[in-house]
Amino acid sequence: MTAPAPSKWIEHWDPEDETFWRETGEKVAKRNLLFSVLSEHIGFSIWTLWSVLVLFMGPEYGLTPADKFLLTSMVTLVGAVVRVPYTFAVAIFGGRNWTIISASLLLIPTVAAFAVMKPGTSFDTFLWIGLLAGIGGGNFASSMTNINAFFPLRKKGWALGLNAGGGNIGVAAIQLVALAVIGASGGPRVLLGIYIPLIVVAATLAALFMDNIANVKNDTGAAKDAAKDAHTWIMSVLYVGTFGSFIGYSFAFGQVLTNQFGRTPLQATYLTFIGPLLGSLIRPVGGWLADKYGGAKITLFNYVAMAAATAVLVLASMQKSLPLFVVAFVVLFALTGIGNGSTFKMIPGIFHTKALAKGLEGDEAVKHGRRLSGASMGLIGAVGALGGVGINLAFRQSFLSYGSGTGAFVAFLAYYALCFGVTWAVYLRRPTAQAQAKASASEAKPQLSYAEV
Repeated sequence: MTAPAPSKWIEHWDPEDETFWRETGEKVAKRNLLFSVLSEHIGFSIWTLWSVLVLFMGPEYGLTPADKFLLTSMVTLVGAVVRVPYTFAVAIFGGRNWTIISASLLLIPTVAAFAVMKPGTSFDTFLWIGLLAGIGGGNFASSMTNINAFFPLRKKGWALGLNAGGGNIGVAAIQLVALAVIGASGGPRVLLGIYIPLIVVAATLAALFMDNIANVKNDTGAAKDAAKDAHTWIMSVLYVGTFGSFIGYSFAFGQVLTNQFGRTPLQATYLTFIGPLLGSLIRPVGGWLADKYGGAKITLFNYVAMAAATAVLVLASMQKSLPLFVVAFVVLFALTGIGNGSTFKMIPGIFHTKALAKGLEGDEAVKHGRRLSGASMGLIGAVGALGGVGINLAFRQSFLSYGSGTGAFVAFLAYYALCFGVTWAVYLRRPTAQAQAKASASEAKPQLSYAEV
């Protein structure tokens, strides 16, 4: 007689209790992390599916470069918007249950694309089917929310970094699979046929090996408080520059190579996966550097480096130098990864500093800061992804106006300069002695410094 299957709902979960964590929690948390990464990884692949499908779509499809950039822009937009409801879905349905649902939903855009992917299909049809793929972008938000609940505070950085990085690699993975398909003279339906069973496997493994935590609740009050805080929106601006760049360039890199440098789809895919792969793998390094030197400092210098790499891209674009262009783009991808890590590391520090300013101390300050930073991360992640929309629309307009991506790169350079100024002015510029003296004279609290966040 077989033993009854264990419940998939965990009623008691206290990872901060070291005995519980050592005897029970760690093993369960790592198991859930593994299968969460798998589901999120495939979600990223499906979200960026059209970045490679458009490379298969030659002249016989009747689409202009502007059409393709508009298509990928809209896919990115949906992926950004759905991150907000996906953030709250874990508490409503349970982490395991929502992972099954969200993974299974990926079958809709994949099967739909399989059905319409052929010459003669109208652009409007491609656009509507492409929009469905945007749901893959939401998997990141729900996965991060779920894994955040499983790990103790001292382990969250490692766990969330691994979860995010493993998901981001899904961008490079689908480009590598596309490279293999194109190299074997396969068509877009072969690529889609590979991912359909992988989605089924991810959903099945989530059902078999993941768990729901009963005490995970949505804190709508924290979400409202975070939305009212100026730092949520300031950090959103900075995250647009880092993650928005990462996802936007992931969609656009191959199209720029084919349209501006005349590369074939096979030649383009030989190069496109390198940047997203490095940007994903190096993300934890950005967090580690932020731990050591301060998130604001790393973010500031990272924006200097991103601006420099973009200036090189402008030069390479004007000189039509493909080797210089590819090297600079890959470096820029890596810098987006570092920036992703450093900006997300800043968020808890900012809200903890604000908690201390309110007069809170010890565990109370930590709890208050964790509550608001957790809520703000969902909003910041959603707004940041909108940067990918802006990048693809900028490329679309640049190709329409100038026949190349040079104009778009100039706009990106200006945005990185803006982010540099915001980071310095808000988080690194220390209050002057005169301002501190005035504050003391009026018995007000001195202006807070965020230089260590």
